[in-house]
Amino acid sequence: MTGEGDCCEPAWLDDLEIDAWRRLAAVLTVLPSELDAQMQKRADLNQFEYHVLSYLSEAPDRTLRISDLATLVRGSLSRMSHLIKRLERRGWLRREPAPEDGRYTNAILTDAGYEKVVSVAPVQLDVVRQLVLGQLTRVQLKQLREIGNRLLANVDSFKCVE
Repeated sequence: MTGEGDCCEPAWLDDLEIDAWRRLAAVLTVLPSELDAQMQKRADLNQFEYHVLSYLSEAPDRTLRISDLATLVRGSLSRMSHLIKRLERRGWLRREPAPEDGRYTNAILTDAGYEKVVSVAPVQLDVVRQLVLGQLTRVQLKQLREIGNRLLANVDSFKCVE
């Protein structure tokens, strides 16, 4: 049953959709591991760890609820819990109950963690520019931002439906 109007026939991708999807899938496969490899080699951190430290460095009093931090870096609470313990062992942050509501736990960037993120920031900027941003024009960067916003909003709305 492949006739028109068949409810069970998939809506196949056209040539442009196939090409766009395959290129995006390739980027999603290759880029994260390359970013992590470069950061690990040059700064002894992966991208996710850097983003956590970076968000904390920009937060008031270098403090965020762990649940809010997980939302910001788009990580699960389970992944965040493991990462927080690892970063705590390295002396880069500490955990404390949230004073305004003890049901929550805050992650607090230590002075050593702040020094780490400040020292690593130039490396991270170089890696990101070298692998991604430096390859695009200003117009393409604006398009990439808009595409990213649209895709993330769709993924977020899809999560809400589940």
